[in-house]
Amino acid sequence: MASTLVENYLRMGNLPHIWCPGCGHGIMMRSIIQAIDNLKLDKNKVCVVSGIGCSSRAVGYMDFNTLHTTHGRAIAFATGVKLANPELTVIVISGDGDAVAIGGNHLIHAARRNIDITTVIFNNNIYGMTGGQYSPTTPRGDRGTTAPYGTVDRPFDIPKLAAGAGATYVARGTVYHTKQLISLIERGIQNKGFSMVEGVSVCPTYYGRKNKKGSAVDMMKWQRDHAVDVKAAGKLSPEELEDKFLIGEFKNTAEPEYTEEYQKIIDRFVK
Repeated sequence: MASTLVENYLRMGNLPHIWCPGCGHGIMMRSIIQAIDNLKLDKNKVCVVSGIGCSSRAVGYMDFNTLHTTHGRAIAFATGVKLANPELTVIVISGDGDAVAIGGNHLIHAARRNIDITTVIFNNNIYGMTGGQYSPTTPRGDRGTTAPYGTVDRPFDIPKLAAGAGATYVARGTVYHTKQLISLIERGIQNKGFSMVEGVSVCPTYYGRKNKKGSAVDMMKWQRDHAVDVKAAGKLSPEELEDKFLIGEFKNTAEPEYTEEYQKIIDRFVK
């Protein structure tokens, strides 16, 4: 099965990849590919768009219609693609810095519009490609190149941000809970509207080393031990949820989709 995915959906001539040993982004990319395969989508009708960062290198390996765009602008490019051809399945791959720092304005407005794009955020809690600067999701007190004594910034809770901005599908998975992550991405793609799936990844090279998190295996075990499914969280006490984070599906609602509403305006005036 794995070899079939590689042969059908990866550009073999662009391998091997550039990700560090232990990086979770390969699992993230594979989860997207598996979700597409499970849904039996026509690969020629799928467009995957990325910005800049470790995560964004994924589109160079994925054999779909792909755009590797400028830093923070993946959702803006994807919006143009979707408006030009609403029949395409449009997926954005973005990192935590790319999506919610320089690209944060595009994220909230795409969510507000409810345009039918699925954004998968590879969250490794740091700017990995450019030297380990702290990002908008680096936990308070953790170190980065630009925060050698620990950051005092409060991190974004990306699902709350997306849900508050109007996204109609919001979920979070981890690279440890792979089966669930694939399922969440599938449901995000199936949602007729703006979907945001955060994938909690691991960066053992920069984030892990700077913060003494141990090996990539240790970091994934941490995910195993600290992630709580949102469905189970309601049965736990505040004490039991201390130092935990929630995964699963946070929001799944039906609202008018942007390209369809835009087409109604065109139809009204074009005879």
